[in-house]
Amino acid sequence: MGEPFNVALVQTTSGNQVAPNVASVSEMIRAAQGAGADLVMLPETVSLMETRSKLVFAQVKPQDEDEALKAFRGLADSLGIWIHTGSLPIRLSDTKIANRSFLIDPSGAIKATYDKIHMFDVDLPGGETYRESKNYQPGERAVVADLPWGRLGLTICYDLRFPHLYRALAKAGADFICVPAAFTKVTGEAHWHVLLRARAIETGCFVFAAAQTGTHQNGRQTFGHSLIIDPWGEIIADGGGDVGIVTARIDPAKVAEARGKVPSLNHDRDYALGA
Repeated sequence: MGEPFNVALVQTTSGNQVAPNVASVSEMIRAAQGAGADLVMLPETVSLMETRSKLVFAQVKPQDEDEALKAFRGLADSLGIWIHTGSLPIRLSDTKIANRSFLIDPSGAIKATYDKIHMFDVDLPGGETYRESKNYQPGERAVVADLPWGRLGLTICYDLRFPHLYRALAKAGADFICVPAAFTKVTGEAHWHVLLRARAIETGCFVFAAAQTGTHQNGRQTFGHSLIIDPWGEIIADGGGDVGIVTARIDPAKVAEARGKVPSLNHDRDYALGA
């Protein structure tokens, strides 16, 4: 197990133009590195918070042309830190986008990518309706990547409601799991804290959940409360509702400690479903 390290989660209110989003988040990344962060994590769709198809497709680019990815790779290299991009909308075709995470190492190299598997197609109380699958193509593979301090399982936002994915990541060796999100205010108030604590407890992993917050230019409200949770399910840090940076010192040895107390990952059994 690796040595202790410092993680920082960026909590922001992204708007509907890529360039200003990248500029403001880049300043927050620099501030996090200046405060001692070894690993900086960003929220979901950090470069563009927009749901209207015409306005989304007017700005999204293929991976090799994406300006946010280029900026974050350059920052990782110049600052000598790991950066997890949360997620960026990446154009796949004229009709589909990937909601894609990138893990970038301190040389600026892309070490892993993950496309969000579960699409947020819901009708919420108060008339909020989301159809993520209209513009986005779901991913088809779970991803675990190596960090200097252990292994990181990659998920995004609505994936949080599918516990089998998290168990699979833990069984594949994940010590930490990231959940970058743009959780709605309604669902966040009801479920955010309890679901994230449950995923940490079930897997014996640290959970890092960088979140969007506040009222966005398109009128959408997100919940905020970026969370760092230890493998016993204790909340180490909570970002509340304001834009800012959430930090914590992480001791990877706590993963083995928690799993030693309750080794449920070793106790799976096959069973039949009957009446």
